[in-house]
Amino acid sequence: MTTTVRTYADELGAPSADCCDLGAMATDAVSLRTPSSREAAEDLADPSAFVHEDTDGTRHLHLFVDGLHCAGCIRKIEGGLLSLRGIDATRVNMSTGRLAVSWRDADLKPARIVNTVQSLGYGVAPFDPEGIRDHTDTTDRFLLSSLAVAGFAAANVMLLSVSIWAGAVSDMGPATRDMFHWISAAIALPAVAFAGRPFFYSAFGALRGSRMNMDVPISLAVILAAVMSLHQTMMGREHAYFDAAISLLFFLLIGRYLDHRARTKARSTATHLLGLTAANATVIDPDGQHRLLPARSVPVGAHVHVAAGERVPVDGIILSGVSSLDSSLVTGETVPAEIAEGAQLFAGTMNLTAPVVIRATASGEDTLLAEIVRLVETTEQDRTKYVQIADKAARIYAPAVHILALVAFVGWWSFIGAGLETSIMVAVAVLIITCPCALGLAVPAVQVVATGVLLRAGILIKSKDGLERLAEIDTVVFDKTGTLTVGRPELVRDETIDQTRLERASALAIHSTHPMSKAVVRTFPSPRMNASDIEERPGFGLSGKIDGKSIRLGNAAWCGTDGSENDGSEFLELWLAEEGQSPVRFRFSDRLRPDAREAVTALQEMGLRLELLSGDRPAIVNEVAQRTGIDAWQGQCLPTAKCERLDRLSARGRKVLMIGDGLNDAPALAAGHASISPASGAEISQAAADFVFQGEKLSAVVTALKVARVSNRLVRQNIGLAVVYNVIAVPIAVAGLVTPLIAAVAMSTSSIVVTLNAMRLKLFRGN
Repeated sequence: MTTTVRTYADELGAPSADCCDLGAMATDAVSLRTPSSREAAEDLADPSAFVHEDTDGTRHLHLFVDGLHCAGCIRKIEGGLLSLRGIDATRVNMSTGRLAVSWRDADLKPARIVNTVQSLGYGVAPFDPEGIRDHTDTTDRFLLSSLAVAGFAAANVMLLSVSIWAGAVSDMGPATRDMFHWISAAIALPAVAFAGRPFFYSAFGALRGSRMNMDVPISLAVILAAVMSLHQTMMGREHAYFDAAISLLFFLLIGRYLDHRARTKARSTATHLLGLTAANATVIDPDGQHRLLPARSVPVGAHVHVAAGERVPVDGIILSGVSSLDSSLVTGETVPAEIAEGAQLFAGTMNLTAPVVIRATASGEDTLLAEIVRLVETTEQDRTKYVQIADKAARIYAPAVHILALVAFVGWWSFIGAGLETSIMVAVAVLIITCPCALGLAVPAVQVVATGVLLRAGILIKSKDGLERLAEIDTVVFDKTGTLTVGRPELVRDETIDQTRLERASALAIHSTHPMSKAVVRTFPSPRMNASDIEERPGFGLSGKIDGKSIRLGNAAWCGTDGSENDGSEFLELWLAEEGQSPVRFRFSDRLRPDAREAVTALQEMGLRLELLSGDRPAIVNEVAQRTGIDAWQGQCLPTAKCERLDRLSARGRKVLMIGDGLNDAPALAAGHASISPASGAEISQAAADFVFQGEKLSAVVTALKVARVSNRLVRQNIGLAVVYNVIAVPIAVAGLVTPLIAAVAMSTSSIVVTLNAMRLKLFRGN
């Protein structure tokens, strides 16, 4: 068997390395080699301590990478690691800085992986959610201190420069003027060296890695202005530009700091989720002693004490205790839920009122929270159609800007006859003002914010272009069981049912995840007999053998009866057919989701056409359609028939959203233009849909559609803003009508405007 491994950057069609800093919405504005990073790196003296091994022998290593700027960085790291023999897969997430590496070759040592990343010029540390917050705080302090120094120096140098401009100093003679220039140099040069570090570090790292980013021309502009000023001062010339150099830095840092704060507020949802991870767990030993363990190290089956006010550190089942739980992370519901013995808890949820003891069922990377983080990371970093367009434009744009700056320099120097200083300043202004940051931020900014908004509503995006396709929807097709209804049918008590036959049905149903099979098992949870040769046929039912005799559990046709005498029944039903006996019917009731009618009405008010397709009998489907207000419906609809219906709608040009439970409806979910599936707990990984919503409220579908439409509108606005900015800015800069200082203000403002426009989505309230 041959496995083809594709890097994340390959999947995205990521831009080349010379297009750095164009699509890095969720990355910090500067790359720091901070003391905390170095200290964390010391923990990697033995990286094997951070390796997690699956039962099949696959090893996983999760690291935090410092210095990520763009998709070019991702390509460089992933390509470097995949060149190592034995690596199966590698993925870098820009938002969280997480590098995930998987391999099976026992000869490949983790230290070699770490050394490879470090040799590419990136800092590496053990992945720790707390470290992400520390890194963000460090970046914030670093930018703020640089801004403060630049502001202080700019104010003082400007005072000296105003005196020269006003002519007050010239009246005192060249010696006084030169003294003022030297005082300005004494203030400005150390300040430039200190305050320019965010740009200098980034530019140096890019050049050291044989790539370009937009901090290179910014650094060049600042250094040129400072060096030219020092040369002018040493030669006793009349003009120096220390005020321009330090003021340029000051305004660039204002923009960089505001941009950093805006990005932090719109920051990756994955980063926020990681902050919900409990670092430690209180494990109860068999002798009753309590001890602290890292949450990721808690073994399955261990008993864990969760105090009131603590986050649940692992997935588990309550063994003892009664409390209230904030499960909004999983369900999207903000109202606390009452929990007691036997309830399922998930890592990251909050125990509110009383201590409980749970038995761990999953920890670390196997928890539901970890799975949600992986889904969110994938969604936030995937490249949609709009992002790919922006990346292609940026790849062309970056070299064009450098050529344009060179043409501007040559034109002003050779043809217009301006001096060398003026020509250089025009070229520098062109490089700064045409930085395509706004274009690179246009789509990722909206994508990251939309992911967070949906997550707060209990909705996960599983497809990279799901939002784009969802915004195009004009038709919605519902499944019934588990979609319009809660999907938890209950067996209707009937004294005529033979308990032995119910037990046989349970022995067969225990092998299925179908809601009605689960209802049978809940009614008779511990059958004393075992079924063999189990086979499940979607849309029909189960078959097997008990005591050597064939047995079937499913719909009437599957069990050899037409069920015609029950067509008018309002109940769901399963039939049990045993060899040598006549079929017997089990009846079930299933309630509608509490807001099903309201959600259907809201979708109709959005101008959408609605249909209901179900495998249940027409009488039941008709009743649900009438209660919810759906006019078009079809009963006894097998999975193949659902797909055929969706294909016919698609052939007519309809953009169909399929909403189903993700099991029997998997083919239909795949056939839709977009798809949404309800899911709960660990079953989230079974949903073959673009979106997954938690909880019982169908309003999540309405929310997802509205967010998709708003996101699509904001993306178009952002791209329009970026294009308009560049159409206006480029000719003005080439014409020499702006200084590097004004160019810095304009460039920073464009990026901030695009980010703030995306953050308007945070104000979404669903109406």
